[in-house]
Amino acid sequence: MTASRDLDIVVYGATGFVGRLTAAYLAKHLPTGVTVGLAGRSAERLEKVRAELGTDWPLIEANADDPSSLASLAGSTRIVISTVGPYAKYGLPLVEACAEAGTDYVDLTGEVLFHRESIDRFDDIARRTGARIVHSCGFDSIPSDLGVQALFRAAEADGAGALTDTTFVLTSMRGGLSGGTIDSLRLQLDAVRKDPAARKVAARPYSLSPDPAHEPDLGRQNDFALVDGKSIAPELAGWKAPFVMASYNTRVVRRSNALTGWAYGKKFAYREVMSVGSSVFSPVLAGLVAAGSGALAAGLAFPPTRFLLDKVLPAPGEGPSEKTRESGHFTVDLYTTTETGARYTVRFAAKGDPGYKATAVMLAESALSLASGGSALHAGGGVLTPAVAFGDVLTERLRDAGFEISARPLP
Repeated sequence: MTASRDLDIVVYGATGFVGRLTAAYLAKHLPTGVTVGLAGRSAERLEKVRAELGTDWPLIEANADDPSSLASLAGSTRIVISTVGPYAKYGLPLVEACAEAGTDYVDLTGEVLFHRESIDRFDDIARRTGARIVHSCGFDSIPSDLGVQALFRAAEADGAGALTDTTFVLTSMRGGLSGGTIDSLRLQLDAVRKDPAARKVAARPYSLSPDPAHEPDLGRQNDFALVDGKSIAPELAGWKAPFVMASYNTRVVRRSNALTGWAYGKKFAYREVMSVGSSVFSPVLAGLVAAGSGALAAGLAFPPTRFLLDKVLPAPGEGPSEKTRESGHFTVDLYTTTETGARYTVRFAAKGDPGYKATAVMLAESALSLASGGSALHAGGGVLTPAVAFGDVLTERLRDAGFEISARPLP
C-alpha cells in the first residue's frame, strides 16, 4: 500500500475493461516525470494488468466497501481516475474520499442522479479543500461540453455575441454497446420508478445547475424530440432522432453555462440529436429510432422483459473486440446562432470506438490535463464540468492526440 502522496495519477478499477484500456493508453503516452499507480480490489488481478502493461507501477488495493482503503488511496495521489461503475452504486465513497483529501478526480459517469448527489454532498467540501471533482470525462460528456465551449470561443473571438439556439448532432458513429452504460441505465430506471423525488430530478432540464432559481425560463425544453434538420441549420437535410444520452449531456452543458456565470448567454438553449441520414425516409427512420430507444428503456424498467433483455445485452465489464474498437469512430457536428444572428459550427470527431477506445483517450487525457495544466486550469475546487475544469487545456491535448475539434463560421 502506498502511504505518501508520491503518485500523480492512480487508475481505480484498472482490472476492468475501460480501466485496462485507460491504463494502456497512459503506459504509451505518459509524459516524463508523471507517476502512475493501479488500484482495485484484487492484488492478483492488478499484478496481471501490470504485467500486461510491462510497467513497474505501484499497486494499491482499495474497495468501495472499505472507506479506509479509499481514504488511503485518495491520500496517495494527486489525481484519481475512476472507471468503477455504476457510479450510483459504487462511486460516492470515492468521491467523498477525494473531496476530503483535496485530491482531483475524474470519471465516466452518465448518471444524472449520481451527479446531483455528488454536487449536494461534496461540492462544498471540495471547494474548501481545492479538490477538482470532474464527472463525465468520456464520450459522455466531453464532445458535448468541449464542443459547445469551442462554439463559444469562436463567437467570442469575433465579437458575435452570446449563444442562443445550439444543437449537437451525432452525424456518424460506429462502435459497440457498453455493458457499463446498460447497467447504469438499469439502476437509474429503478431509482426513478421507485422514488418520485428522483423522477423529478431526472426530468428537470436544469437538474445539475448550481442555482436553478436563476436559470433562464426558455419554455419547455424537450430532450427527446424528433427535429427537422433545416430547423437546426438551413443546409442540414433530413430529420434527426433523439440521441440516447441527450437527457444527461444537456444537463452537463447547462451546468457549465451556469458555473461560468451564464457566459454562453441567458438565452442559450441546447439540445442533442442524431442523424439517420438525409433521404426522404429520414422522418420514418428517426421515429423508429425514437420508438426503439423508448422500448429499450421500458423493457429494462419492467422485470419480465428485463430478464429477457439481460440475456442479450452486454454485461458490465464486457466490451467489444480489439478489431471493433480500432475500426470504430464518431463525428459530432454542433451548430449555434448568436444573439447578433451569426452562425457557427464545430466538428468534434475521433477514430476508435467512442465508448471504449476514444473514451479511454478522453479520460486519460483529462487526468493528464490536471497533472500538467498548471495555471491554465480552473483554480478552485468543487464539483466541476469538463469545460469549466480544463478550460482549453484538454481541447489542445485531444487535438494533439488526433481528435478533430474545429470551429468555423457559417454564411
